[in-house]
Amino acid sequence: MPARNFDLHGNAPDSSTDAVLLIDVINDMEFDGGEQLLKPALAAARRIAPLIERARDRRIPVIYANDNFGRWRSDFREVVEHCLHDDVRGRPVVELLHPEPNDYFVLKPKHSAFFSTTLDTLLKYLQTRRLIMAGFATDVCVLLTAADAYIRDFELAVPEDCSASESRAENRKALDYMKRIFRADTRRSASLRLAPAQRQKRSSGRR
Repeated sequence: MPARNFDLHGNAPDSSTDAVLLIDVINDMEFDGGEQLLKPALAAARRIAPLIERARDRRIPVIYANDNFGRWRSDFREVVEHCLHDDVRGRPVVELLHPEPNDYFVLKPKHSAFFSTTLDTLLKYLQTRRLIMAGFATDVCVLLTAADAYIRDFELAVPEDCSASESRAENRKALDYMKRIFRADTRRSASLRLAPAQRQKRSSGRR
């Protein structure tokens, strides 16, 4: 049976085979290991930035899936403001990857972007079949999100130049695992072809 409100009352107006899922890129990195993560994360951010611009140019949904990093009384915008305007370690990464008004976001309480979030519902209404995943850390939150996406039968792309871990060896191991077990496409981001999205016809009202 078709959805009665196929655009979530205008909140998911896009229809897109592809979606870009950014995991914990809005990140102050003020935690144990953050200093080790910063350099590879900044290198990855310089590759993620053109990827999301390509996606936005094609009207492909860009979805931020983020922890609130202990700021449980903050919403996503407050976390962005904290990372952009406070003297935090992750600020240069967030300056490259901050969200635009038409982007989507979900706040996640645990490692996977699917656990106890609205991501499943959003992707259903966007009619997404392939997730292009990027973010930090590859061997923890990216890996566990990829596992949940795989068991939901999404096609996966995890570009090797668009994620980072504290350890280069663990980063490589996680990418190889996702390629082998989850059949993820781990080619570099410049090699990915992105399918342009379409605008859905807005629903006439709530039912």
